[in-house]
This record gives sequence, C-alpha cells and structure tokens, in this order.
Amino acid sequence: MFAVRARPGTLRQVAPQLNRRAILRAAGVAAASGAVFTTLPRLATADPDGDEQHVFRHGVASGDPLPDRVVLWTRVTPTDDAHPGSGRGPSSTVRWEVATEDDFREVVRSGEVETGPGRDHTVKVDVSGLDPATRYAYRFRLGGATSPVGRTRTAPAHGAAVNRLRLGVVSCANWQAGFFAAYRYLAERDDLHAVVHLGDYFYEYGSRQYPMGYDIRTHEPATETITLSDYRRRHGQYKTDPDLRALHAKTPWICMWDDHEVANDRWSGGAENHDPESEGSYGARRAAAYRAYFEWMPVRPDDIPLYRRLRFGTLADLSMLDLRSYRSKQVRPFSAEADDPGRTLTGRAQFDWLADGLADSSARWKLVGNPVMIAPLLIPPLPREQLGALLNVLGLPAEGGVLATDQWDGYAADRRRLLSTISRRRVSDVVFLTGDIHTSWANDVPVDAGSYPLSPSVATEFICCSITSDSVGDLLHAPPRTTSLGVETAIKTLNRHVRFVELDSHGSTVLTVTPGEVRMDWYYLDNRARRDSPSRLAHSHRVSSGTPRIVGPPLPVSLP
Repeated sequence: MFAVRARPGTLRQVAPQLNRRAILRAAGVAAASGAVFTTLPRLATADPDGDEQHVFRHGVASGDPLPDRVVLWTRVTPTDDAHPGSGRGPSSTVRWEVATEDDFREVVRSGEVETGPGRDHTVKVDVSGLDPATRYAYRFRLGGATSPVGRTRTAPAHGAAVNRLRLGVVSCANWQAGFFAAYRYLAERDDLHAVVHLGDYFYEYGSRQYPMGYDIRTHEPATETITLSDYRRRHGQYKTDPDLRALHAKTPWICMWDDHEVANDRWSGGAENHDPESEGSYGARRAAAYRAYFEWMPVRPDDIPLYRRLRFGTLADLSMLDLRSYRSKQVRPFSAEADDPGRTLTGRAQFDWLADGLADSSARWKLVGNPVMIAPLLIPPLPREQLGALLNVLGLPAEGGVLATDQWDGYAADRRRLLSTISRRRVSDVVFLTGDIHTSWANDVPVDAGSYPLSPSVATEFICCSITSDSVGDLLHAPPRTTSLGVETAIKTLNRHVRFVELDSHGSTVLTVTPGEVRMDWYYLDNRARRDSPSRLAHSHRVSSGTPRIVGPPLPVSLP
C-alpha cells in the first residue's frame, strides 16, 4: 500500500526528565525529474499583495502526495481580529480549486470547506481523483480575495518505473537563530518532487531562552508555548516567513514532528523542557501542541499515528517514523538501562510496521525518515569547551557521557532488533534520512559498530544540517572550519563507520534517488543571519545499490 498505518502503542505516563532546562537556567538563560512526471510553467515566489496578503497572509501548502490525491492547506483571516490563537472571527466558507495550468482555465477539481475559530481558521482538503505523476496548480478563495497560486504534484503510480526522485531534506528551523534562506534556495529550484521535513519545524522556547541568550528574530509569543493559543500563534508566526511560504507553495511537503513541536527531549509521558509544577499537565500541553500541528501542517491524518509510508513507483518507499509519541523515558548516560529490551523508541506497533514494511517492500530503495540519529556514536575525549559544544547539540548533560541517549543509542535493544531484522531478512538498500543534531553526517550503519569494518554494514544514514539552529561551530564561537576540524577528526577516528561529519554549517540538503544510487548534496549558507545569504554546494556523498557503504570523497569546499 502507498500509505500504511497501524494502531499506536500504549503511552506511558511518568514524570518528565529534567536536564537541558536546568542547564539553561544555570547558565543564566531561560537536475531534471524522471520522465513519468509532467511539468507546469514556473510560478513566481514573490510575496502576495492586496487582499491576498490580508486574507491569505499565511500562504498555501500541500503535502503527503499519493498517486491519486494530495493534501491542500491554507489559513484565512476573515476579520482583523481573527489572528492565530485568538479564538475570534466568524466562520467562513472557503472555495478551493485545482487546475492543470496556473491560469486555471481547466479546473479539474473544486469544492468548498467550512472553517472558523474552532480550527483557528485553517483549511485542509484531501483532494482525490487526480492523475498520477502530474503537476497541478491550486488556489483558495474567500469572498473577493484569492490566495497565491500553489503548485503540487502527485506521486507516480505504484507500479511505475521511475528513473529519478529528488527530495529536499530539512530539519531544525529556529526563528530566533536566523533567517530561512535555506528554504529560499530550495524554493528557487524546479526539480524537487517533494520536501521531507524531519522535525523541529519550530521551537517552543520563549524569547532569549534558546539559542543561548540571543535573538536574531524574536519569537511570538515572547513566552514559551504551553497552551493551544500559544502553539497556534507560534505556527502562525513561522508561516509569515516569506521563504518558508514560498517553499510550501512551490512543492508538496512530507512532514514529521520531532521534540520541539511540543517540548525539548520529549517522550511518551513527559519532556525535559516541561515542568509540571509550573506548567501544568504534560498531557494537556501535548494535546494542545498536537491539535495545533494538525491544524497548521499539510499532513493527512488529524490524529496519531502520524507515522506513514509513501511510495514513489518501483524506485523508492519512504517510511516516516514518529520517534517521540511512543518512546520510553530517556536514561542517563552510562546507564545499563539503555540496553533494556523492555524499553522502546518506536513502540511495538510502529516497530512491527517498520520492520515488516522494510522486509516486504518491492521498491529498489527503502528510505526511512528518521528524526534522530541511528548510527552509534562514541564521544571522543576532547578539551572541555569542545566537548561541551558537542554535548549540547546532542542533547547530553554537561558532565558528558558515552551514549547519546536521546537518539537510537539510548534504545539499543530496539536498534539491535531492527538491524538484525534487516540482516536476517536480507533487506537491501536501506537509507536512513535523519535530522535533529544541527550538523552534517554520512554514516555506515553496522550490525556491530565495535568490530566495524569486520562487522558488515546493513544500511546507510545521511544527516542533514539545520536550517538555522545552533551547530557545534556556533557554540564554540570560533571562525568556521577552524576549531571544529579537530572535533570532526576525533569523531571519525573513534567511530570508523562515520564516513563524513561537518559540525559548522547551516543550510539544506537535496537527495537524488536513481535505480543505481542515492546521493545526498549539502548546500551551506554563508550567513544564517542574512535573509539574502548565498547558498553553495559544499559536499556530496552517495551509496550504490547493493553495497550499504557510504562512498566519496566529498566535493571540494569553497570557503566563504
């Protein structure tokens, strides 16, 4: 099936773990597509004006493309007081239209949908009856106002032979930490079939809480997001960014949440960045965050499970994992509990869905949208300043530790079961696409990292850099490609399966999938503090079909 769902596992209700919050307070800071796809003329990505800017000020978006359907999204502002999270404004009837050309002379699907303050004036339509592998234009209307025109495309038919799939892969966009020039770069391309967002679409922190004590831009609301109104306002603020709106309007997105869409380092029953004594019930907070997410994001379900599988002909399956809703509470570094088979990262239902889906897939490539790092990572001995910066981006406490316990390292039994399944069932061409840690990596994923390379690699992993969120290089306050070079060398020396790591840069990545190989290209910004920052191709790594090892070398890097 193109989209597969399973019932979620049981959520454990346990008091949350506190570490990063305490640390913050103690520190004084609270190329062309395959032939099966048709094309449309290029659309402008300029900001809308007039009634479009007032009524449809949060833009348009599409997502979760299937061969015959796609989700369309917008938000309307019917009156001046109907701003996000206000609970004000009248109910409205919004018309939507889908056409084969951007002049809308041939409308192929249309309809009307009701919205109002009960769903924060957001509009979401799952449009069916479309043709596979086809580009469409879409728009919305309310009264005399017409939205900006969006573009989307459906997936190929399940049995179609696809020559090429090209995906933007992104994560970790912190409004306060800079401008979204990395989104602008992707929006300027005409060759992406979709954008895969691996989580941390926004950050929950208040002003000057995170990153460490500075704001390039100021969060709205200025306080941490806790209530439904807070989360709606934060979603609304992010969708006023013109580069984010342009990318949403240009191509369909395939999104998964990580932790910051609710609270940092969250698990099934709590979060590091949630204090029940001062912030109330974590369950209520999570419910508010989930409701706002489903209102504001172009995803198909209106409830969990959010994990799902998309298919792109016979070339690739993409399994999007939810690694927050069902996980056991994180353990402390060095704890033997990290290997406890009773603990889980995925939850049992999602694990079985993933393992069976990989084993039963008939696609050439099995791509896994994987919010947190799956390759094991040992932390090398480093000078105190360098160690602290590395531990910060990995979410580890300042006293250090061998295990990155918020990642798959902290759930070793689940990882061992999954990699054993891949090996035992002879599943080939598995590639994990990962976000979360604000840095760039290309990893082999061995069954036993301790004996690698004698132990075989059974999969590979590409990790995208952050859109803006602090990297190790930012936290070291050193010029790019200076102090971090020694940290990178130490990591690769101690972790022989890490084939590439870059700890400084921000930007976006582009994944190109062909029958013979999967290649990741990293595009780095010159300066995240500039909306007009140039973006340059900095590195490329690839994996060939049938050989689960990263190959290079990387492309030469031109320093800014």
